[in-house]
Order: sequence, then structure tokens, then C-alpha cells
Amino acid sequence: MVCVGCLIPLFLVPIVNLLPVLFHILMAKVYRMMGKEYQRPERAPPACPFKPSATKPNNSVTGEEPSSGSPHPVPKAVGVDDSKQN
Repeated sequence: MVCVGCLIPLFLVPIVNLLPVLFHILMAKVYRMMGKEYQRPERAPPACPFKPSATKPNNSVTGEEPSSGSPHPVPKAVGVDDSKQN
């Protein structure tokens, strides 16, 4: 035999998953009684559960900047002439 307390989570999960649907149905009926149209709001996409660390660990012993793969681009000098051309 299985205890009743062990079966509660099996029935609780589907009920909890149906709560948003039941809420929207109830809100649609309330809005309809008031003479308005209920529009379900846009749902946000699920967020990524993995949060990358904000800072990178400094593994260099000599105090050099850690290389991030590609160096920053070096701006090229533009030739500037001070002489006027007619």
C-alpha cells in the first residue's frame, strides 16, 4: 500500500500548472460581465537559469592583463597636411 501523503505531490503538480489557465478563464468571465474584452498578456520567455560570473579570475602572476582572445584594435594614424591647396 502507498500512503496518501506520498500521493499528494503527484496530484498537486498538475493543479499548480493549471492555475494560470484557470486565472485567465476567470478574468475573461469577469471582464465579459463588465462588457469588456480580456486580452491575455504576453508571456516573457523563460530566463536562463545559469548566470555567468561578472568578473573573470586573474590567473596571471606577473600582473599582466589577462588576454581575452582578441587584442583591442590599434587605431591607424591618419595623414594630416597643414598646407592649403588652391
